Amino acid sequence: MLSLVTIVAVYCVLSVPAALFGLPWTLIRGDIGWLYRWAMWILRTGLRLGRIRVEVSGREAVPAGVPCIFMSNHVSNLDPPILMPLLPFRTAFLLKRSLLRIPVLGLAMRLGDFVPVARDGRVESARESVQEARATLESGVSISTFPEGTRSPDGRLLPFKKGAFYLAIESRAPVVPISIWGSEALMPKSSLRIRPGTAHLVFHPPLLPERFDTREDLMAAVRASIASGLPEWMRNEPRPAASARA
Repeated sequence: MLSLVTIVAVYCVLSVPAALFGLPWTLIRGDIGWLYRWAMWILRTGLRLGRIRVEVSGREAVPAGVPCIFMSNHVSNLDPPILMPLLPFRTAFLLKRSLLRIPVLGLAMRLGDFVPVARDGRVESARESVQEARATLESGVSISTFPEGTRSPDGRLLPFKKGAFYLAIESRAPVVPISIWGSEALMPKSSLRIRPGTAHLVFHPPLLPERFDTREDLMAAVRASIASGLPEWMRNEPRPAASARA
């Protein structure tokens, strides 16, 4: 419980001056770079003081200077603050539209080009989100998303939603799969308790959408890449069918 109190206190205390000075500065200058770097420092500081360690590998595989689509599995509420500061350049997340209604934070996310995703099942809503995300990529900002669409309840890899793969095929931006594990034990789903410990983050070589014949082929390749960096029990791979008796 001490880790939770520490992280929440750090985020609350440090976010006040960030909002008071960073938001007006961003609105005046039209450049969120300074506020974004400040926010990443706040995220790192909260985790460090909360005794959350992160072991990272493979980050050198991320293409330099090229907007990418980062896709990661999702096992804990700690995943976004763990992941974001470790991305090599500014990224905007695909996120639930309702999160943009949060006072102050919602404004900061809108200024950061975060892309709202409606969960109404309408094709028009999905197309709107894809086009907005594509415009963000074309502006030079990367996109990050959790293709499972929600946190796994037990750490095992869930089926992927298709939206991010429509975006990848349309934009042809490199897709960088990311495996995250360990955070499911530090803050499990449906729990407010945070335990000190180590999370692991694995960046995989980028996948180029134009090299795949279909969206489903790309989806399968991303899933296989993410699964390869997870402990075996988290991969949720289908079991081979039992051989028929003679």
